[in-house]
Amino acid sequence: MKKRIHNLINKGVVILDGATGTELQKKGLPQGACPEKWCLENPAVISTIHSEYARAGADIIYTCTFGANRPKLAQYGLSDVFRINKCLGALAKKSAGTKSLVAGGIGPTGEFVSPFGALGFEEAVDIFKEQIKGLIAGGVDLLVIETMMDIQEARAALLAIKESGNLFSMVSMTYEKHSRTLNGNDPVSSLITLQNLGADVVGCNCSTGPKEMIKVISLMRPYAKVPLLAKPNAGLPRFVNNSTVFNMGPKRFAEFGKKLVSAGAGLVGGCCGSGPEHIHCLRKTVAGSRPVKLRKRNFFALSCARDFFILDDKNTFAVVGEKINPSGKKKMQQELIEGNFSIVREYARKQASDGAKLLDVNVGCPGTDEKKLMLKAIGILSVSSNLPLVIDSSDPEVLEAALRFYPGRALINSISGEKKKVRKLLPLAKKYGAMFILLPLSGKKLPLRFAERKKNINNIYALAKKEGFDKSDIVVDVLAMAVSCHYFAAEEALKTIRWCAKVFKTATIIGLSNTSFGLPQRHLINRVFLTLARKTGLCLAIADPLDLKPCKDKFVVNFLLNKPGAGSKFIAKYSGFPAEGKISKVSQSSSQENLRRAILEGNKEGAAIFVKAAMVSGSQALRLMREVMVPALVEVGELFEKKRYFLPQLIASAEAMKSGVKVLQPFLKSREIEKDRKGIVLMATVEGDIHDIGKNIVSLMLKNHGFQIIDLGKDVSTVKIIQAIKRHTPDIVALSALMTTTMVNMGEVVEEANKEGLRCGFMVGGAVVTEAYAASIGASYAKDGVHAVEIAKKLQKK
Repeated sequence: MKKRIHNLINKGVVILDGATGTELQKKGLPQGACPEKWCLENPAVISTIHSEYARAGADIIYTCTFGANRPKLAQYGLSDVFRINKCLGALAKKSAGTKSLVAGGIGPTGEFVSPFGALGFEEAVDIFKEQIKGLIAGGVDLLVIETMMDIQEARAALLAIKESGNLFSMVSMTYEKHSRTLNGNDPVSSLITLQNLGADVVGCNCSTGPKEMIKVISLMRPYAKVPLLAKPNAGLPRFVNNSTVFNMGPKRFAEFGKKLVSAGAGLVGGCCGSGPEHIHCLRKTVAGSRPVKLRKRNFFALSCARDFFILDDKNTFAVVGEKINPSGKKKMQQELIEGNFSIVREYARKQASDGAKLLDVNVGCPGTDEKKLMLKAIGILSVSSNLPLVIDSSDPEVLEAALRFYPGRALINSISGEKKKVRKLLPLAKKYGAMFILLPLSGKKLPLRFAERKKNINNIYALAKKEGFDKSDIVVDVLAMAVSCHYFAAEEALKTIRWCAKVFKTATIIGLSNTSFGLPQRHLINRVFLTLARKTGLCLAIADPLDLKPCKDKFVVNFLLNKPGAGSKFIAKYSGFPAEGKISKVSQSSSQENLRRAILEGNKEGAAIFVKAAMVSGSQALRLMREVMVPALVEVGELFEKKRYFLPQLIASAEAMKSGVKVLQPFLKSREIEKDRKGIVLMATVEGDIHDIGKNIVSLMLKNHGFQIIDLGKDVSTVKIIQAIKRHTPDIVALSALMTTTMVNMGEVVEEANKEGLRCGFMVGGAVVTEAYAASIGASYAKDGVHAVEIAKKLQKK
């Protein structure tokens, strides 16, 4: 089947179907009902929709199983995941006829996956495997993961597919107007992660109309090694006569389809608001078009959740920050033993600000569980840093756990030619889509000369090639050795760099500080050697980012190039210089500045520690709260507004604030707490809507700004909300909805409250809610958690 699908894609533009949800609503799906259950109870309706798309010319039809996973079905009291998916898969196959293929649709769980949320990564993989098992039993031809806003959840679903058999897979993220998902994932980093993890097609759907989606496809196209798909909404939703309509007709939608193909999409279809007529017009318009050919170029590419790094003609060199390594760092070792990651956070932040583009992460420390520490470090850095990670461990078990959990494409440090390890590590690297540092060792003996290294590089690459790697997937460690021990070490490293760059044609990396070990003026030696190495073709250096500055010194150059008598001259000139000092303290700033930074970085443990330190040093509790902690949280909000922070950082900072407040509370007098306390906010997701991620974030933000929160939960009826307003007399009622079909209930709540004469302010928000809609029902609009705090303060003043 995989071959048939590849052949279909190679023939020309593949047409995907249109929306299922909005079509079901047109045909009688009740508001708030479970679509999957309703389709099984009304099979003729979903069969008609599938058949209409097949007749309209769709090559691939999606099953109506978007929400048929365990967490989503449980919200409707359903538990038979296998049966529901099997039946809906079989129903789609029967309805599609012989010309259309059927893709088993897999949607999000509605929860963020660790490290960005509470749902464990392995639990998420198991949830998706359960659904996939049912879809396969139903006879689907391929699987599609769609409308994902969290790269980690998309990874969990893709791994579930890979571990369920040799199935063709498509993965589609959903990007907002600013070309990022709600969780801050951008198109290029998502593409790099997913295509290397094994997705056969990558793309985007929902959230925007086709015009906005052209930009997303254009961003991905230069780096795509797999076909791209685009499934936009039929324009933007509008609220007309008490119902949601989309503003783009079939002909105009189809015109944009042709532009999407020109931008690089090889598979096109429709999402919300599109129907069979849209797909029919799309088919006619793109008939005979051929998708833009993907440029089969190899390039070095790594990613994390919210950013990426590509080594190419524009970016020819980068530093890998070396400091997250406990070797020789007693304080870091002690913190890791205690399970404290404050120094890890600080090193990551400092190295990024000093210019590092990647972070090497090594947490190997005697007397600790390295795997546990590595997973914790990856979780923290995935939230707090935007730099891709280099996973540095010699333990295959640690490496596998790290690669499986890391929400991006990592670089392994490293894989040598040691027989037992190379046979285990190469398949692991391939499974998880990682790059690796090729360490040119064949056994325990170090290859001192270039000729030995060259032989080892060729041998290890031959093994990697059999596993499906090419030269863009590896970076060769040229083995920098101490010049103090081997006078020819720098010269041999430069020969290796030159051969890799000019002949072998692959990227190179060096552990810079190894060269200067045991010598005076180590920073000077490092900088001079780096200048020589870069001129020779070096691509990456594991180093202190502050050692980047190009430097010339004839004594050091001659010494490194092994010129006669140069060693004696170098020692004579520099031996009087003091030895390198130890690492300075992580921060010399005051405890208040440390506390501010802890909140900015989402350092929960650090916030608690620095509140205690501030109190010991004489800070007044209320002033600490008002002048340090609250302004820090406001600063986080400003960074979120500027799209420099995203949801994970916002949540982490709020949790850090919460941790600090807990320590501070006993020092605050009750009258001070009362004076600082803001009003009461009653929160609810309206009836028929079971989404509450956004509401929970807003609740957390308001709570940290002093508001008292009464949370009624999700799918709350108008009657219950009115009763709660009467009982609690809140200052503000905050209502949330994620679906166009449920946001109408917000207006009903406001209307009923006015009829009852209840005096309180109303604030509404959610993905589909607009400022215009809020104004039309007499409510204030909050676009996100930060904005909600501002609105709440204004409403309270009124």
